[in-house]
Amino acid sequence: MKLFDVYPLFNIEIVKGKGCHVWDAEGTEYLDLYGGHAVISVGHTHPVYVQAITDQLNKLGFYSNSVINSLQQTLADKLGKASGYEDYALFLINSGAEANENALKLASFHNGKKRVVAFQHAFHGRTSAAVRVTDNPKIIAPVNEDLAVTYLPLNNAALVEAELMKGDVSSVIIEGILGVGGIQLPTDEFMKELRELCTKYEVCLILDEIQSGYGRSGKFFAHQYADIRPDLITVAKGIGNGFPIGGVLISPMFKPVYGMLGTTFGGNHLACAAAIAVLEIMEDEKLIANAAEVGDYLMQELNKLPGIKEVRGRGLMIGMEFEHSIKEIRNKLLFEEKVFTGVAGTNTIRLLPPLSLTKAEAADFLDRFKKIIHS
Repeated sequence: MKLFDVYPLFNIEIVKGKGCHVWDAEGTEYLDLYGGHAVISVGHTHPVYVQAITDQLNKLGFYSNSVINSLQQTLADKLGKASGYEDYALFLINSGAEANENALKLASFHNGKKRVVAFQHAFHGRTSAAVRVTDNPKIIAPVNEDLAVTYLPLNNAALVEAELMKGDVSSVIIEGILGVGGIQLPTDEFMKELRELCTKYEVCLILDEIQSGYGRSGKFFAHQYADIRPDLITVAKGIGNGFPIGGVLISPMFKPVYGMLGTTFGGNHLACAAAIAVLEIMEDEKLIANAAEVGDYLMQELNKLPGIKEVRGRGLMIGMEFEHSIKEIRNKLLFEEKVFTGVAGTNTIRLLPPLSLTKAEAADFLDRFKKIIHS
């Protein structure tokens, strides 16, 4: 059987990882500044993380969510305390796409409305809840049997209000920082206006923190820079440091009903053990503060370099936009300087390293990057 070939792969087989470094099958070491699409939050093979999964696997491994799993409550307690959302409820699933799909369903169940407002260049997953990257603010695309999405320009509250006034919008969904869209930042003022408009028109505000959350921005959630509280928050990627797990943080205004949502693998024992370990490591090693400090250093230094059109981001979620295609730069970084990075579109390099990236490792990257852009 062949693999279904839907995206290109580098001809590199990674067989080992530690911290912010990985090694291929030939023994070559790489600096990892991408972490598998922001998945590696506390570093590769962190000993506390590995031990937590190993211990759980030796005890039980996995069992379905048809019985009590006290690890789910332990995770909820730790997540509530760490994020400042102790009064919210937690629903656990397997991925970011599932998290967004369930959030959209909850919003529609809550107010009986069917339309969703999202933003140009946003990405909310590859399931039926996906919001496609588009420049057309008026494309309406089916989300599932009942929901449709209207796309609007980012940071334009007047256009949002014009849509909410029509009375058929169930929810507004926005990323804390647009990742696939090229590290675009909603302004703090725009976020505050969204909160006010959603409250005014009885529309649910969904914050997609799947890539920007869990400390990556230098705060636990990126939307906390704007000092707002959404109705629903979706999380995944780095919360399990590579183990598949996602979740929805749910405001007290939503009342649970048996049969409303469901999952087979969500919140399983192994996933919870992984996620609990991540929170404990983040707290013990002060990784959110580290992301803010090292991220600020990186952006300050990158802004000094020639040839970069714009440096955007917060914490360790950074985009470097160029006037031209970055394909050659990225390839040289990978194959000549042995650094993994990501892309957004054709002109932007994305940096999404583990939150444990040190200033020395950041300086090492800058040295390697300077060799490429000065060559």
